[in-house]
Amino acid sequence: MQNALVWFRNDLRIHDHEPLSKAVNTSNKVLGIYCFDPRDYVLLPAGFPKTGSLRAKFIIACVAALKNKLQELGSDLLVYVGKPEDIIPQLCIELAINEVYYHREVAPEEMHVEDELENRIFKHKVKFSGIWGHTLFNLDDLPFPVKRIPELFTDYRKSIERESTVRACIVAPQSISPITPIPITQLPCLQQLGLTEITVDNRAVLDFKGGEDEGLARIEEYFWSKNLLNNYKETRNEMLGANYSTKCSAWLAMGCLSPRKIYEEVKRYENTHTKNDSTYWLIFELMWRDYFRFIMLKHGSVMFNVGGIQNLNVKWKNNLDLFECWRVGKTGFPLIDANMQELLLTGFMSNRGRQIVASFLTKNLGLNWQLGARWFQSQLIDYDVYSNYGNWNYAAGIGNDARGFRYFNSIKQAAQYDSNGDYVRYWLPGLAKISGVRVHQPYALKSSELLDIDFELSRDYWQPIVDLEKSVKENERIFNAAFKNK
Repeated sequence: MQNALVWFRNDLRIHDHEPLSKAVNTSNKVLGIYCFDPRDYVLLPAGFPKTGSLRAKFIIACVAALKNKLQELGSDLLVYVGKPEDIIPQLCIELAINEVYYHREVAPEEMHVEDELENRIFKHKVKFSGIWGHTLFNLDDLPFPVKRIPELFTDYRKSIERESTVRACIVAPQSISPITPIPITQLPCLQQLGLTEITVDNRAVLDFKGGEDEGLARIEEYFWSKNLLNNYKETRNEMLGANYSTKCSAWLAMGCLSPRKIYEEVKRYENTHTKNDSTYWLIFELMWRDYFRFIMLKHGSVMFNVGGIQNLNVKWKNNLDLFECWRVGKTGFPLIDANMQELLLTGFMSNRGRQIVASFLTKNLGLNWQLGARWFQSQLIDYDVYSNYGNWNYAAGIGNDARGFRYFNSIKQAAQYDSNGDYVRYWLPGLAKISGVRVHQPYALKSSELLDIDFELSRDYWQPIVDLEKSVKENERIFNAAFKNK
């Protein structure tokens, strides 16, 4: 009699899930387990939790959906609040477990938990089977060893496209025999995780509901019923609305969707509708997602260090007052503040917005990029450790494809991506009466103009916390000095 546990983490689905498939095919009885690790919900020194309430609510919903899925198949998902390395070994004894299956991670904290768990269950002669499965391209199918993964994404992409193929999705099991009696467990509420209840703002561009079925429904809507994939490349840099991008990142981050599932749907779309720049670009974005995971596998914890992959000794500031203005969207620059308000109130922000606010934090305020990365980690419902820290390394100029001091001027970005000011007025209602592009620089309006629109700038808005031109020149000097002294 073989009993198996499937340890779920950021892979909350049954489709294309090799650990689940192997457990079902090799064991008589199978249960799933998910642990809400208290270390993921601690309060950080900056004063906010490592996982905030909005992200936690989405995670809980994803776990609940997986539990229902497994119950429909005849098994169940055991849910605990505690450290996996404490809980799972004890369960292995109680349930006479022979093997634990799981998807491998490569971030340092996750790997530490894997090592601790393996050491503890080894004492009970339980086999610990880690399987690669979070990426579009399998690790074993790369055309180079990990140590030789190119430092430039373009080089990586060209090699992958030329020499690697995407494996087919693994078929989901049709039924699962459970280990009985099934222990009774319950999903935690936010309070049990040390968090406060919060409601997503009703202006959120999309109602992100957790779970595999919701992720698959989004693909169905975006690809098929609304045929939005056809123009993805043209719209993906927009910031307002539900359909300028796929919004699949949240379900990808929690593993409710497999990247290979999305790839297969793109290929089906190409075969039945059209193959164009947009279909290619969605696969291109999935390759970027892979790349950051492989880069962390190559470089390890240095991606979290203040010097990043480049080991660049930039004299970043740690001014928490300035950081707080950025965090809550009170910098005095409407495009920055609108994006930060959307993130604060909904747990989501467009890709273009993330680039702009990251540039402002590092290149205008000169603040330590780690503060921004940790706030994104806390707040984004689509937080993924690899993409988050990879992109922040990139934005701060200390990561891959480093090309010196690159800067996004928020006023120019506003003119290009919110030319009529609709996005800013949507998230900053205090500026609703300022028409057109003028809304991006309310501090530049004359007193007579403010009176004309019955708007008191000093009461309803705030003055800029930094001079755009002077600040970027000063921070460029600091950055270049660090690069020169490297």
